[in-house]
Amino acid sequence: MDVTTADLCDRNEGKIQIVGPMFRIYGAAVSFCGMITTVKVHEDNVLVKNALSQPGSGRVLVVDGGASLRCALLGDQLAMLAQKNGWSGIVVNGCIRDSVAISKISIGVRALNTHPLKSIKKGVGDVDIAVTFGGVTFIPGHFLYADEDGVIVAPAALS
Repeated sequence: MDVTTADLCDRNEGKIQIVGPMFRIYGAAVSFCGMITTVKVHEDNVLVKNALSQPGSGRVLVVDGGASLRCALLGDQLAMLAQKNGWSGIVVNGCIRDSVAISKISIGVRALNTHPLKSIKKGVGDVDIAVTFGGVTFIPGHFLYADEDGVIVAPAALS
């Protein structure tokens, strides 16, 4: 990302949504951006894996895990898969695990916290629907920008 979220906020006042300060930074790519794709799950990461198995084409996967802190929805193997498949980043409204390994993978990752327990594997949830958390509605096809200062969302690509 060539421009900061602060600069994007200044240039696009009234056109963007700003996510509340709730995420910790993981992943070697501290700043990232891309078109949003979503999954909504509850303590089950099968749909996360399914999404990250597809070509990312620079997109950002937004995972609404309902802010559950009871298990991880992303680990190092899925982060490696995402990086390999060209995803720009992953935002998890929930927990991740393998944070030390993820910190060395060239992908952007934001999450609420870490948890060592893996998720269940039922494959239940929704794909590419609008999800809301952090005071923002994440709509598939809109754009997400993240850096050290925060996360913002816009209906179109920003310059």
